[in-house]
Amino acid sequence: MLLLAGQALAQEVPLFRADVAQVRLDVQVVDAKGRTVKGLTRDDFAVFDEDQPSEIVAFGLDTEPLDLLLLLDVSGSMRRQVQQLAQSARDALDELRDDDEVALMLFARHSEVVHGFTPDLGRVQQDLRQALRWTGLGAGTLLNAALLAGVEVMREREPRGRRAVLCVTDNQGLNYQSPDEAVIQAYLAADTVLNAIVTGSARPPDPSANPDFTAFDVFTIAEQTGGEALSASDAGKVFPELIERIRSRYSLALRAGTGEAGNFRRVRVLLAGPASQKYPGARVRARSGYTLQ
Repeated sequence: MLLLAGQALAQEVPLFRADVAQVRLDVQVVDAKGRTVKGLTRDDFAVFDEDQPSEIVAFGLDTEPLDLLLLLDVSGSMRRQVQQLAQSARDALDELRDDDEVALMLFARHSEVVHGFTPDLGRVQQDLRQALRWTGLGAGTLLNAALLAGVEVMREREPRGRRAVLCVTDNQGLNYQSPDEAVIQAYLAADTVLNAIVTGSARPPDPSANPDFTAFDVFTIAEQTGGEALSASDAGKVFPELIERIRSRYSLALRAGTGEAGNFRRVRVLLAGPASQKYPGARVRARSGYTLQ
């Protein structure tokens, strides 16, 4: 989660002491109608660390390579949606750049990596078409276990830019002693944003009465990591849109705060100055905070 200041995030990065740690922020801005806002500058943002203004020490838009993990729910209820996703894969992957790389992972009760990160988007399309032929992943769905397996794939990869997971699921089922908070912390620690396409009529669940059995809630996990979860009856129609939204995000960094190692510090990102007036009602998505090392 923490970078040395010498690791530049984007263009226009000033020089800093080599021992100053930075916290990366992968930021999305959408207007009141839900459209992605592009073309903002460093001066259009204000960052608060524990409610105190924090200097933005690095800034960029669409300048870093993206590592994207596609994490697909292939349980029985998802067959039609996975087929729709495969049909729109070409248009969706066309939103990526030449230096972006994509990995594919499938899950049901268990999860398995189909292939690691590759710039070969033709291979990604082919494997998406073959996704439903995979067997041995078990009956039922364990979403949080799959999300943790996905972020572990990210942690094993050498950092080279932005990191995102796109999970496609119907968000149906129960976690057993697998709390969302553990998943959120794992994604924050790995500098990875979770995004999701949630199919069918799924919505954020009501709190469970039994703390050992919690309803799947990819909506909250995505929000806390700075991503978004889009509900859709047709995953294929939303797939290209969400890839474009993932690709069109801002990279910011702030200096890490001080305090005891292990303490969690809350972060907020807002629009500032004329941008806040130009886009009333805009929503800024960014990670909820970071843990001091």
